[in-house]
Amino acid sequence: MMSLSHRHLSVAAGLLLTMGLTSACSSGQEAAKDDSVAKVDGRISVTYLQKQGDQEYFIGEAAGAQAKADELGIDLKVVNLGTDANKTISEVQSAIAQKTNGVIVVVPDPAVGPQVVQTARDAKVALLTSDDQICTTGPDPAACATTDLVPRVGFSGGQMGEEVGKRAAAEFQKAGWNAADTRIISAWKQDVTVCGDRVTGAKKAFDAAVPGVKNIDVPTDNTPTGAQDRIAATITANPGVKNWVVWGCNDENVMGGVTALQNAGVKPGNVIGIGLGAYLACKEWQADKPSGMKAALFINGKDVGALAVQTMYDKLKNGKEFPAEAFAPTTMIDASTWKQTGLTCS
Repeated sequence: MMSLSHRHLSVAAGLLLTMGLTSACSSGQEAAKDDSVAKVDGRISVTYLQKQGDQEYFIGEAAGAQAKADELGIDLKVVNLGTDANKTISEVQSAIAQKTNGVIVVVPDPAVGPQVVQTARDAKVALLTSDDQICTTGPDPAACATTDLVPRVGFSGGQMGEEVGKRAAAEFQKAGWNAADTRIISAWKQDVTVCGDRVTGAKKAFDAAVPGVKNIDVPTDNTPTGAQDRIAATITANPGVKNWVVWGCNDENVMGGVTALQNAGVKPGNVIGIGLGAYLACKEWQADKPSGMKAALFINGKDVGALAVQTMYDKLKNGKEFPAEAFAPTTMIDASTWKQTGLTCS
């Protein structure tokens, strides 16, 4: 996923945000007022730059953005940045040259944040991030003052992590496992802020319900194969472990872990994988056979794409300031419930 980033703000994130997207919520804070971006009287043009645009989550996000743009009468261009941080800068410059009014970006690398911000500001173009955060003053959003973070639409990483940790603890208790012969694998790309938020939230929620289980942090590149390779090495280094709990930044990390454990001969009954995204988890459940992927938090990219476009429209058309953060809803699902959610599993 995604990779499917934000700092956890002290303001409650439960306020309904009336932006035309049912049950989307805002953090309740507004970003610093930006008077440099003028309202647009005519037709609005928006550019949506996405990392990993061929990933299932981001495909859905682009579809949701396009549907909302069509509804609002916006000209929308979606660009796949892949994992190329340098392309981020060149595509922002290209969008500005093509007279875009606003840029929504999911950066491949947060280190490009200050340059993206300065480029947009110099051109007086509205800038909004989705999913992952960027900082106006430095390369690391985690080290950034809250007031220096670019407004963001996405999900609350901390809240998502808590849901994952709670479900993992419930599955652990249901299985009757004990702490001594169980290990937790936390897998994520460690320079992505949202990933750290998610994993930290999962650890806290799990430990509150099931204390004493040792955790192993596994740095990955947030891809299934990358996670599988790193987690396979972790399994080899811990031969005495009977039961495994796996969570991470996204479905890719968890699926990689579940596959690595399966390849190591660990039975599905000895694995509790809790995905985040559900777009890979559902493929396991489609097979209708025992799986270590026990549940997943469904995060719908369509909701984020639609909310991002609506937020940008409100800024450009009506002069409404961006909220510091706006959150879309999430749902925990499993093999028995996923079809009821409308999740498309291709």
